[in-house]
Amino acid sequence: MSSSCTDKHQLEEGDILTPRFDANGLIPAICTDASTGEVLMFAFMNEEALNRSIETGQAWYWSRSRQKLWQKGETSGNTQTIVDMRTDCDQDVIWISVEQRGGSACHTGRKSCFYRRIETGQTAGQDIKLTHVDDVRVFNPKDIYGR
Repeated sequence: MSSSCTDKHQLEEGDILTPRFDANGLIPAICTDASTGEVLMFAFMNEEALNRSIETGQAWYWSRSRQKLWQKGETSGNTQTIVDMRTDCDQDVIWISVEQRGGSACHTGRKSCFYRRIETGQTAGQDIKLTHVDDVRVFNPKDIYGR
């Protein structure tokens, strides 16, 4: 993996991974369910998380809140086995398609982190209301994380 590609043609058309990490050394990672295509979560990877994900076939991320590398499911058991891994045209986003084990990708116990809908047509500047959808919890976070 190279991290210093400046040739636009090589970046967009080449066959060498040259991820474009941001100023904090992170790259966004979108995670979808391999069988349904549903978006499960969004997280960040640093270079070590990306390398470990590539090497092990298991999803690794960088926690900005904890400032720590973590393997998905290391506490909850809800692991992610990578089925397909891609980068976008300018290599500044990673997309992984996973087999989600344990039924939940979200630390709140839900299948997906995207369990609330933002209804359009609301007036900006006022409280924007969210509607809960796909809100069933697969596990109780207090039982797993103790909080």
